[in-house]
Amino acid sequence: MKSVFVLVAASFLVVSVVVSGQAPPQNQQPSEPALKEVIAPDIPGVIKGGTKVVLLRDSFNGTEGVISMPDGSVLFTEQDANKLIKVDKNDNISTYLENTNRTVGLAYDHKGRLIGTQSRNPMIGVLAPTRDVLADKFEGQPLVRPNDLVIDKNNGIYFSDPIPNPQAAFREPPAGRKPLLFYIRPNGQLMKLTEEVTAPNGVQLSPDEKTLYATNGTRIMAFDVQPDGSVKNGRTFAMSGGDGLAIDTAGRLYAAVAAARGIRVFSPQGQDLGTIPSGTPPQSVGFAGPQKKTLYIVGRGALYKTQMIAEGIKSRAK
Repeated sequence: MKSVFVLVAASFLVVSVVVSGQAPPQNQQPSEPALKEVIAPDIPGVIKGGTKVVLLRDSFNGTEGVISMPDGSVLFTEQDANKLIKVDKNDNISTYLENTNRTVGLAYDHKGRLIGTQSRNPMIGVLAPTRDVLADKFEGQPLVRPNDLVIDKNNGIYFSDPIPNPQAAFREPPAGRKPLLFYIRPNGQLMKLTEEVTAPNGVQLSPDEKTLYATNGTRIMAFDVQPDGSVKNGRTFAMSGGDGLAIDTAGRLYAAVAAARGIRVFSPQGQDLGTIPSGTPPQSVGFAGPQKKTLYIVGRGALYKTQMIAEGIKSRAK
């Protein structure tokens, strides 16, 4: 009788695990360990073959939004811990800022303000040196879940506002609200850009700021930027999924692609140049360090870096 009870109890436990595994929390991290290092292939002009992609640390409670600080240090979000994390030139890791309203994306504007896409109380807001709200409503309705942003030379802000997964622990979006790309004009006016991007995530600008890139589900789109910050001529740039995006001085686009377990690199014309591997599925990527020739990759609670031939744009945080 005791054996039967143990068998039934064990069966119940297995069923419970299987059922609960069907709908895990959205921010739950995978159980697979982050690899200590991986080796990059040769991508001419981008990275030398045999270069190590090295794990600096894992077990962060969420990792997103990698950017360069003005002194070349690295800043990224530990969003589920409500923190920003700094990595200095000696790879010392410290908490830079707390109580970040679950910031996901980061950028510095040209006034030196640190701007974040904040997703708990949805807004685009200044995090430092003071706190301020730049946008939290569109046409009288609150934003849904701001995700990524990039800032142009005029201090205009492009950002994505996707609709969260229905299983996520976020409030329901306003009735009829679609996933959208927005632009905050330098005068503070919030403008809807396009409805062509139905599954927005990462956003990035070309070095000359004439092209806006946006991930859209299983492809990356490109748009021509107009003098007033609006966009037109939406087209497929590359057939690739992607989370965070980075750009180098030659206009090559870098996309953090979880399915590829690495950073896919594309020419300015959208040609696939190769993939820089990551030891865990990546979520964000950015240049920092001396001459902005170090590539930092974060994903699933892990932080990696690798040395590059290519370099990031020095006048921008991302």
